[in-house]
Amino acid sequence: MAIAGYSRFHDFKNLIQSIPASHLEEEMLDEQFLLEKNEKKKLEIYYAPFEYVNPIARILIVGITPGLHQMKKSYTTVINARNQIENDEEILRQVKNNSSFEGPMRKNLVQMLDELGLHEYLGLTSTMSFFNESSNIVQTTSIIPYPVFYNGKNFNGSTPNILKNEILKKYVTEFFASEMRKLNNPLIIPLGVNVSNALNYLSNNDLLDVKNFLSGFPHPSGGNGHRHKQFAENKNHMQEILKTHFQNETIATL
Repeated sequence: MAIAGYSRFHDFKNLIQSIPASHLEEEMLDEQFLLEKNEKKKLEIYYAPFEYVNPIARILIVGITPGLHQMKKSYTTVINARNQIENDEEILRQVKNNSSFEGPMRKNLVQMLDELGLHEYLGLTSTMSFFNESSNIVQTTSIIPYPVFYNGKNFNGSTPNILKNEILKKYVTEFFASEMRKLNNPLIIPLGVNVSNALNYLSNNDLLDVKNFLSGFPHPSGGNGHRHKQFAENKNHMQEILKTHFQNETIATL
């Protein structure tokens, strides 16, 4: 496996593991973990250890950015690994499994993927196993890999516009694109229109060869009141994409 930004985790690991559990939330938003700040836009990007890359992944699930809840889970995983796990790669792998789309979002995501029948193509009982016993076939990531906050709240992907803000755009074109190049044409599941727009931008500007793209997939957040309608409208189209993708995958292995 490969770790993108390994040296960055190496720099932050001891700092994270020194945080007292009782002060976790306030200290993880301390300046020592602040990567970027734009006073005018009230935009802040903090470090979180979402750097594990699975180069053999057949499925790539792409969100917007880790939220505060996922950030806290990632820090807790690293703290719990203290004096138990020495291998940084294993710690980062556990961070991804424990924190990626954790909470109600994961339930909504799995429900939609199972309704499309993705698990059947992979020989699974449910795509919930992506987050435990079948994690070896999945890469979970975000178009901006580190937690972003705007006006002190989780960044929703819309304001400011990712592709019109130089700080955010840099993370898409440099960090995310670099991670993508380590993968071997997996099926890409973009969570919502803002992620799809960023992927289209990378493709249209020849920054990335985006293939096998499940366009039309809604963001699974409970706050996305349009997700049921959007899913229903695009369901048949997405099922055709899945059918074609796995037919081509089978041919390629023959």
